[in-house]
Amino acid sequence: MVHEIEAQWMGKMQFNALVNGHTVIMDAPEKVGGEDNGPVPKPFILTALSGCTGMDIVAILRKAEKEVDDFDIKVIGEISKRAPIEYIAIHVIYNFKGQNENMEAALQAVNDSQEKYCGVSSMLKKALPVTWEVSYNGSQIFSNKAEEIPELSV
Repeated sequence: MVHEIEAQWMGKMQFNALVNGHTVIMDAPEKVGGEDNGPVPKPFILTALSGCTGMDIVAILRKAEKEVDDFDIKVIGEISKRAPIEYIAIHVIYNFKGQNENMEAALQAVNDSQEKYCGVSSMLKKALPVTWEVSYNGSQIFSNKAEEIPELSV
């Protein structure tokens, strides 16, 4: 199986990509010749990571018959200072709210996603550090952020 997308130049700096039948607009800010009709492309890498790991976690929790009341993910990419401008480190913050008896299941689901299932994370880890932390009901319960990784502004 392969994945394939098509991107069509729409003028100036805008490209419309067709992804699984859905149009995704990419553009640049006006200051660099775009019209700001959509996000710049690079953050889609962070978006793909959030979707991949998030869907893993929902599926894992469903299979374990564990529920959380609320769940969100923030992904922070540290960008290099020189060309080519690229991510040099990524940090994922998982925030859960729910019954305390489901806290361990949420933590295990994050670990399983990051260590076994999320293909986007697996690919990225081959190129740069990907760290994560987990909060449950407002308290941090896990972090693997190491000292040698560049400081990420949260």
